[in-house]
Amino acid sequence: MARYQKKPVVVDAVQWFKPGDHPAVVTESPGDTFGYIDTPEGRLRVEPGDWVITGVAGENYPVKPDIFKKLYITAD
Repeated sequence: MARYQKKPVVVDAVQWFKPGDHPAVVTESPGDTFGYIDTPEGRLRVEPGDWVITGVAGENYPVKPDIFKKLYITAD
């Protein structure tokens, strides 16, 4: 078995707090404090404080803040 390392990839990310913070996040009814993102794997819930990542193919994913902190650093 061979071992592989994932290539470094720069992604765009926005921390989401409320409806309107990111166009990929939709809510089901007015006043919802959470939203959803339709991903290639299905619909995923987004909570206030989650990060919304835009992948290399333009797809969006929610990432919990503690996981985001472990996986990403500022690329600037």
